[in-house]
Amino acid sequence: MKKIVTLTLVGYLLYALAVTFYIWVGADTSLPDELVGTKADPTTFLSTKELILSEEYSKIRNTIYFLTLPVEWVFYFLLLVLGGARAIQAWAEKVTRHKTLQTGIYLFWLTLFSTVIHFPLSYLRYSLSKDYGITVQSYSGWMRDQVVGFWEGILIMWIVVLVLYILIRKFPKWWWAISWGCFIPFVFLMMYIQPVVIDPLYNDFTELQDKELEEKILDLASESDIPADRVYEVNMAQKTNSINAYVTGVGGNSRIVLWDTLLTRLQDGEILFIMAHEMGHYVMNHIVIGITGYIVFSFFAFYLIHRTAGKIIASYGQRMKIHSLSQLASLPLLLLLVSLLLFLASPITNAVSRHQEHKADVYAIELTGDADSAIGAFQEITKSSLSEVNPPALVKFIRYTHPPMVDRIAYLERYVKKE
Repeated sequence: MKKIVTLTLVGYLLYALAVTFYIWVGADTSLPDELVGTKADPTTFLSTKELILSEEYSKIRNTIYFLTLPVEWVFYFLLLVLGGARAIQAWAEKVTRHKTLQTGIYLFWLTLFSTVIHFPLSYLRYSLSKDYGITVQSYSGWMRDQVVGFWEGILIMWIVVLVLYILIRKFPKWWWAISWGCFIPFVFLMMYIQPVVIDPLYNDFTELQDKELEEKILDLASESDIPADRVYEVNMAQKTNSINAYVTGVGGNSRIVLWDTLLTRLQDGEILFIMAHEMGHYVMNHIVIGITGYIVFSFFAFYLIHRTAGKIIASYGQRMKIHSLSQLASLPLLLLLVSLLLFLASPITNAVSRHQEHKADVYAIELTGDADSAIGAFQEITKSSLSEVNPPALVKFIRYTHPPMVDRIAYLERYVKKE
C-alpha cells in the first residue's frame, strides 16, 4: 500500500514538473508573422503593462489548472485503495439503517473531504484573479458562493445517487441503460430550472434597464426569428471586471442575459454583435445539437462505466473492501470513471464547441455587418479578463471551448477585406 501511495505521489510530482516546464519554457505563443501589426496583434490594443500582466496571468492560471486537473483523480483513487471509501460507508451505516439517510451522510463526508483537499488551489485561483484585477469580489462573498455551491451540489447529487443505487440494486445487469433513460429528462429539467432556481442563488437578475438597447436587441432577435420578449441583466460588477453574455434555459424559461460589466464597458454596436453571436447559436440549433451529442455520449459512457467498474471490483474489490457495485463505497470509483471519461472526451467536445463558436461569429457579422464593433468587442473582452490571445497548443486542445482571440479577430479582418 505504501508503494502504491508513493508511486501515485511521485507520478503527480513528475506530471506537475512536466506541465510547468511546458507552460513556462517549452510552449510557443508567438504570433504568426502575417498577423504581426494587425488588429489581432495584442501590441496594437494592449498597453505594455497589460501585455506583461496578460502573459503572467495566463501562465499562472494555466499552471494552476493543470496542477488541479489530476487532484480529483488522485483523491478518489487513494480513497479507494486505502479503504477510505468503505470506512465512510461503515460510519453512515452505524448512524442510521435508512438507505436514504445513509446516502446523504456518505455524500456529505465525501463532498466535504473533496472540498477541503481542493480548497487551497481554489483559494489560490481566487486570490490570483483578485491580485490581477479580474475578480473584485470580497473574500466573504466568495466564501458564500463556495458554501452555496457545496450544499447545492450535495442536494442534487443526493437525488441522483439515491436513484442510481436503487437501480443498481434492483437491476444489476441493466441499471446503466435504465439510468441513461432517467438521465435524459433530468438534463432537460436542470436546464429548465437553472435560470429561475439555481442562478439566482448566486446573483440578482433584473430586466434590462436600458430600454433603448433592449429594443435594438429584440429587433435583432426578431430578424433571426427568435421568440424573445425581454432581456435580462445580472449584477456581476460586484464580483468581476470581466464581461460576458449568454443565452440560458429552455422553453418558457429561456433567457438572454447580459452582465452589467458588459453594459458599462462596450458600446451599443459591440453589444449587438455579442448578442447576434448568441442568437446565432439559437438559429443554428447549436443547443439542440449539443444536448443530442451529450445524450448520445452519455449512453456509451454509462455502458463503459458499467463494464469497467464491474471488472475493477472483480479484480481489486477485496483490496478496496468493496465486494459489489451496489455498495455506496463504490461511489468514488464511479465518480473517478465519470471524471476520466469527461476528460478524455474533452478534446473532441472542445473542438466541436470551437467550430460552433466560429459559426456563431460568422452569423453575427453577417447579421450586423459591423466588423469594427465586432473587433472592438473581442479586444475589450481580452482586456477585461487579461486573456491570452494566442495560447499554447496543449492549452487550446484541452481547455478552449472558444477559438483563441487571434483566430477570431483575424477572421473578422479577412471578412472586411472580402467586403
